[in-house]
Amino acid sequence: MEATKSTESVVCEVSDHIATVRINRPHVLNALNAQVFDHLRDLFMVLAKDPSVRVILLTGEGAKAFAAGADIKELTTTNRVTGRALSRKGTNIFRQIETCGKPVIALINGFALGGGCELAMACTMRIASENATLGQPEVKLGLIPGYGGTQRLPRLVGSSAALKLLLTGEIISAQEALRIGLVDEVVAVDQLLERGQELARAILSMAPLAVTGCLEAVYRGAERDLENALRIETGIFGRLCGTADKAEGTKAFLEKRHPVWSGR
Repeated sequence: MEATKSTESVVCEVSDHIATVRINRPHVLNALNAQVFDHLRDLFMVLAKDPSVRVILLTGEGAKAFAAGADIKELTTTNRVTGRALSRKGTNIFRQIETCGKPVIALINGFALGGGCELAMACTMRIASENATLGQPEVKLGLIPGYGGTQRLPRLVGSSAALKLLLTGEIISAQEALRIGLVDEVVAVDQLLERGQELARAILSMAPLAVTGCLEAVYRGAERDLENALRIETGIFGRLCGTADKAEGTKAFLEKRHPVWSGR
């Protein structure tokens, strides 16, 4: 996929099996408006089907914001019906990102507030720069998070820590986000992209079908009780035992060499 697939509000570049997606509205701190949602939806449909893309990095343009949240001007015009539709649309798009079948690494540069924090939480993992701030301040607008924040946040940090953020609208530092488990790493501002690419390359060095299998097992299993989740894991394990990559991986281990993955 070429960079020409990019749009005005969402830019995408692909190199060495890594797609780097940037929300490109730095003049409004990469706020998420209807156009951004539409472009993210369309782009991730393409990326999910593109065999040349195996890892996706998601960030915001500039050093000030990953995404500062929803476009408040759009929110002012919503009512009971249009608000529900807006929430459903955002929720569906974030779920699409979460379940695209490929690792999506959020590179959080600056503000990740409201919908921006929810977008980051929909990613497979989160790396924050030292200047990052995160939070769900929707209560200050008379709202609750509408794109999955009340569900993903407690799953990541626990109900008590999640409710502390949700009920107070507190905005926290990258270090505090790391402490409670909202982000996985904190790095210097100028090392954020480099660290994301390093992590992406580490994933790329692993068996492609096994990476996909891990994602499938975790996301499908999380929605079920332990007994049924274990059945899902067993099925995926058995499926992978019949692949050429499993044969290559075990053979390479015994021969003390690096495996050559075929994705079959």
